[in-house]
Amino acid sequence: MTQTSNRIFDEMARLMNDAAGVAQGVRREFDTLFRAQAERILRDLDVVQRDEFEAVKEMARLAREENEALKARLEALEGKADKPAKKAKDAPPAD
Repeated sequence: MTQTSNRIFDEMARLMNDAAGVAQGVRREFDTLFRAQAERILRDLDVVQRDEFEAVKEMARLAREENEALKARLEALEGKADKPAKKAKDAPPAD
């Protein structure tokens, strides 16, 4: 009787071990299919990739900085141009 119960337990243990292996295989297959489906959906939606987004973000930052520098330069040049014009207006008319 002891040998029979051990054999039954051995068979049950082997069955459980096989079932666990099958479950892991099914999970890997599900993960692979899910990932492939998600990538296909994202490609169809034309979603931008992270590295492309970061590159455009950096370009925008540099453009803003250049725009601010040009704006300050323009204001400085306009300030210089306004000073002689004011002097000419304040001076008495030459006859």
